[in-house]
Amino acid sequence: MQSVAAAIRAALLTADPRAKCFAARDVARRWRRGELAWQFDAAMPDQPAWPERPELLPPNRMPKRGKFGSERARIALWHSLAHIEFVAIDLALDMAGRFGEAMGREFVSDFLHVAADEAMHFALLARKLESLGSHYGALPAHGGLWEAAHSTRHDVAARLAVVPMVLEARGLDVTPVTLERVTAAGDDHGAKILSRILDDEIRHVGFGTKYFLKCAENAQKPADSMWKALVQEHFRGALKPPFNDSARLAAGLSREFYEEVAL
Repeated sequence: MQSVAAAIRAALLTADPRAKCFAARDVARRWRRGELAWQFDAAMPDQPAWPERPELLPPNRMPKRGKFGSERARIALWHSLAHIEFVAIDLALDMAGRFGEAMGREFVSDFLHVAADEAMHFALLARKLESLGSHYGALPAHGGLWEAAHSTRHDVAARLAVVPMVLEARGLDVTPVTLERVTAAGDDHGAKILSRILDDEIRHVGFGTKYFLKCAENAQKPADSMWKALVQEHFRGALKPPFNDSARLAAGLSREFYEEVAL
């Protein structure tokens, strides 16, 4: 029987986007069915395999999208969202494979579920791009999304603090605004995709918060102060309002965590 670690590593080292989606969902399904052994005999790669396209650029070199109503801007929006979800597949897989042995079976189950969700999100967004006459890889993409994972590869609490509780929580803040714009433009199909993603991401942030609270309990530290210290150490950006307080609270992320460190 293949080990869960080996299956996760194989998915991480799958470069083709469609094949990676299939691999992530297959690992989650095989784990759920009890077809993978509880063994961590394969190390996670420092960086997953990615396709040659899109070209990855630093944030300050990313081209401007232009006005929202233009065709170019619409394609750029959906391409950006697709790239975020593509990298999110690897973030969830790496979380389960790198820290699962120490954190336990439920942790692995939850983050493999996240990986399968992210694969589904990417597939929806890739099809959306194709309906607009484009495809994933047609435009440059943000090259720094994996940095947070790499910099926290030796500390599960830091990874949880930065990836689900900062980066994914930021998605809870910005997605409703994007949803309003897409709805106002008459794109009902796009609005349904974004609504599905928002609902799922609340649960994903909730998983991160749940396990971070366990880490804080095990360390016998106040969760909010521990989170702030880890964010200040490992997150290079800034936490900027406005915040979607209701969605964050639904994910277990109260204002006590982020209010004092917001700019």
